[in-house]
Parts: sequence; structure tokens; C-alpha cells
Amino acid sequence: MMAGMRVTIRAPRPDDVVPYAEAVRRSAEHIGRWNPVEPDGLPDLLSRQGVGLRTFLILDRESGGLVGKCNVANIVMARFRNGVLGYDSYVPFDGTGRMSEGMRLVVERCFLSAEQGGLGLHRLEINVQPDNERSVAMARRLGFRHEGFTPRMLFLQDAWRDHERFALTAEEWPTPVR
Repeated sequence: MMAGMRVTIRAPRPDDVVPYAEAVRRSAEHIGRWNPVEPDGLPDLLSRQGVGLRTFLILDRESGGLVGKCNVANIVMARFRNGVLGYDSYVPFDGTGRMSEGMRLVVERCFLSAEQGGLGLHRLEINVQPDNERSVAMARRLGFRHEGFTPRMLFLQDAWRDHERFALTAEEWPTPVR
């Protein structure tokens, strides 16, 4: 677990299944524009945790409420040491800055070495549908640079969707805010 001023991040647990489902259902309208809405998906996500996928829940320190979720997927180590971030924010915390704070903690955790409790990654990517202005703004707030455009990258909502690609390396990451 890592803590910021208003949020903590940690791995999901089996006792998160019900609050996760409730948060996803509450947030279905804004999640559904960009990603599949899967309120009952946490057990499957828990079963897939491992070398190639790590999930972090972002929790409000005061209430314990679920602010959001970030998957670090497609993790490749060896000489690449790369992961791809995908995230959702949940009502009523969206738009409060807590998701940004939590994402900073996730990025920090990704870049920390395994000895420091991190994932030991060197490079992170965020792929965002061009019309998802809030997610593009998140990538930019975190300091990710725009690398390019990938047409028909992911099959979402019965169609291949274009994505803008953003990336950040450990050398570009600022001194973490604690």
C-alpha cells in the first residue's frame, strides 16, 4: 500500500468484490462511453494477477470509498521493462483530483525497483481514444508525452477504436510527491 494526502493505493482483494461492483454500476454511464462496464469482473481480474498484469485500487483515505482502478497490463520485463496503464474513475469521486493523486502513486510504484516495493518498470504507456478528453488530460497531467496515433487499435463496443498513444520513462518522472 502507498498513501498520498487524500488517497491510498493497494492491490484488490476478494473482500473488494461488492464495493467494486457498486462503484462500477454507479459509474456505468461515464465508463461505458470508453470501456466495457463489468461490475462483476473483479473475481476474474483477481485470478489474472501476475507477472503480466497488476491492478491497483485507489481509495479515499477519509471514507475508504473506491475512487478508481488502474490496471498495469501487458507488462514485459527483461530489456523492455514496459507496462500499459488503463484506468477508470468512479462516482462520486470523479472530478475531485483524487484520481490524479492516485495515478501519481501508481506511476511512482511502477518505477520503483522491486527492492523498493515497486514493479521495476522503465517505461509506461497510456492509450486513449481521441475523444476521451478527461483521459487525455490525465495522461498530460501525469507528464506523459504524446507519441503517436494508432488507428483501429482496440475492439471496443463492437468496433475497432483509434487511440492516441502517450508514454513516460523513469528518467522523465519527476520527484514523487508524498
